[in-house]
Amino acid sequence: MGGENKWIGLAYVMPYVVGLVIFTAVPFGASFYLSFTDYPLLRDPMWVGLANYVELLFNDRTFHRALQVTLTYVFITVPLKLAFALLIAYVLNYKLKAIGFFRTAYYVPSILGGSVAIAVLWRYIFADIGLVNMVLTGLGFEAINFFGDPRYALFTITLLRVWQFGSAMVIFLAALQSIPTHVYEAAAIDGANKAQTFFYITLPLITPVIFFNLILQMVEAFQEFNGPFIITDGTGAPLRSTYLVPLYIYDKAFRQFDMGYASAIAWILFAIIMVLTVIAFWSSRHWVYYAGDRRS
Repeated sequence: MGGENKWIGLAYVMPYVVGLVIFTAVPFGASFYLSFTDYPLLRDPMWVGLANYVELLFNDRTFHRALQVTLTYVFITVPLKLAFALLIAYVLNYKLKAIGFFRTAYYVPSILGGSVAIAVLWRYIFADIGLVNMVLTGLGFEAINFFGDPRYALFTITLLRVWQFGSAMVIFLAALQSIPTHVYEAAAIDGANKAQTFFYITLPLITPVIFFNLILQMVEAFQEFNGPFIITDGTGAPLRSTYLVPLYIYDKAFRQFDMGYASAIAWILFAIIMVLTVIAFWSSRHWVYYAGDRRS
């Protein structure tokens, strides 16, 4: 009986294993090899060693600019998205009428936000004659060229990602609901107000979930492609102020057909994500508190 269960279990996981090998492990290894080659797609790869990486790190100003824009995008987007998701989750944690409807409504943007249609809609909302500028001019303010002014273009695109806060919100909401009510009752007896309860009880108890969301959102932000590509037609306009590293990878791979160089860019981006993830894990010992933690 045990042997039969083993084979049944293997049959269930085999589609995932096959998919992991074919669609993840093989392309992962292939891109690593190609990053050391000159591969213009029209002929066989030619080994060039570290030439792609040397060019990227020391000579490629376009990559340096794209990396600067990407880091700015990530360090703006992730804190805003986490803060907004936690705020909405905190509000939706109260027992209100039709709370199920509101929770569903706030989750919808995370389902639709990454789609092509929503990115196109976002471009029209912030257009020169879009909804936002109609409201601004109606209130007596001057219209803003959101996608034509480098001062506003990147932040406007970050708002699209911040608007997709639903998945992080649901995770925060689950964490808030897992906090025992007797903890809040004890705090109320001790005379703690809502602000003290939030900062000294709620936040420390959900720091593991904050850390999880931080890593998840950071990795996803570094890979952002759909929104900036569709809104700027893949140009990163204006003046490449919205030109993220994934856009550069796409240009090198599918517009200039330099697959080897594109693979090297992807691996540099992977290394940056890994370094920041390691730093985040190292810092977590100072601010993330787990059940049974005895730190003073």
